[in-house]
Amino acid sequence: MNPAQARSGAHASYDAQDEALFSKVSWHLLPLLVICYIVAFIDRINIGFAQLQMKQTLSFSDEAYALGAGIFFIGYFLFEVPSNLMLEKIGARKTLLRIMFCWGIVASAMMFVQTPTQFYVLRFLLGAFEAGFFPGVILYLTYWYPSARRGKVISIFMTATAIGYLIAGPLSGAIMKYMDGLGGHHGWQWLFVVQGLPASVLGIAAFFWLKDRPEDAGWLAPTEKLLLREHLENDAHTVEVASHGSFWALLRDPKVFTMALVYFLFLGANYTLVFFMPTLIRSWGVADVFVIGLLAAIPAVVGAIGMVFVGRSSDQRLERRRHFFFCVALAAAGLLVAALAQGNMVLGLAGLAVMAIGQSANTPIFFAAVSEYLPRASAAGGIALISSLGNLDPSVMPPLTAWINTSTGSPAASMYLTMGLWLLAGVILMRAIRPAAAPAARLVPA
Repeated sequence: MNPAQARSGAHASYDAQDEALFSKVSWHLLPLLVICYIVAFIDRINIGFAQLQMKQTLSFSDEAYALGAGIFFIGYFLFEVPSNLMLEKIGARKTLLRIMFCWGIVASAMMFVQTPTQFYVLRFLLGAFEAGFFPGVILYLTYWYPSARRGKVISIFMTATAIGYLIAGPLSGAIMKYMDGLGGHHGWQWLFVVQGLPASVLGIAAFFWLKDRPEDAGWLAPTEKLLLREHLENDAHTVEVASHGSFWALLRDPKVFTMALVYFLFLGANYTLVFFMPTLIRSWGVADVFVIGLLAAIPAVVGAIGMVFVGRSSDQRLERRRHFFFCVALAAAGLLVAALAQGNMVLGLAGLAVMAIGQSANTPIFFAAVSEYLPRASAAGGIALISSLGNLDPSVMPPLTAWINTSTGSPAASMYLTMGLWLLAGVILMRAIRPAAAPAARLVPA
């Protein structure tokens, strides 16, 4: 077929020419975006590792650390929607430059923290500067990939969270152990510098490497640009599509806020485990921070692999809702095993590995569904609104679980709460979002 000819969208199958095109797009975009998100994720969660050593030099309570971890998401909430709306106007390149350069500086400045107030201010600024990165990339990917490609592509992008945790554990442990005392600074201070400054460098790299739209890509031939545009304009959806004509119309759609509630529930559960997994592993009798980091990396590896397979399965079957429910149920089941392990390290790590698959895969499946539900006219604001409202939960859950753990003297109650949040999110999404009406055919991407 002549690539300039119109394709039939949902009635078409991907052929070798399509595979070559999307492979070319992916190899140009995804490596840099994944690396950027790895750094973003490490800067977001390294406080969970740093606190293991900060407690020896700073007289912060567990509640202060948990509150600082949560305050990050307040700044994130306030600036996420404006950032995504601005991205649509000025493009991804300038937006990523602003976001990453500023958050790299703030992340590095964490080394100078001496008081809880300084800690809270910098965590807030880190969230404010990073706001817009994740929803901005999700929006950016919709400019390049049709719906039937997004489950796998978002999953590949989000392997950064698993890779980030894989790197963060051993790297954080090594920095705190082997750089402690270097130049008169504690290991946790070097941790923030070593893991923070790369963000600023990557922001500059993204500005020069990425292009805002396929039409601007000099590395695509004219026929490839036309073929890509045809796939995007003749798209197949797996869930119902809203009819918003603007961001203000989107604000009157209750399902948008229902999806924000779903994200609120399962993201809070996800980050509770991210922040407290090092403490959980330590409770099994592991004292060395470097060994804790190595053990925490095991579930991350399993989660990264499982996430891509789940995303690919969702694309192949053009189905999001049941895949999402499977993910949150799997996460809850894995955490239950870890909770019942009672100090058995092998059984506990096995449970965390199972949990990591569901925990890692639930977000890309969810945002694949979100990107399909929202029409193009309101996608920028809608993705950011759902993301920003959902990100309020991680500002609540760490302090709440810290209080529960302190009050009960055990992490068991907060772990059961986390399981409940996952399952509730799955039930609500299944009830709120309907599948697309009778798709004419299945697209089967590789």
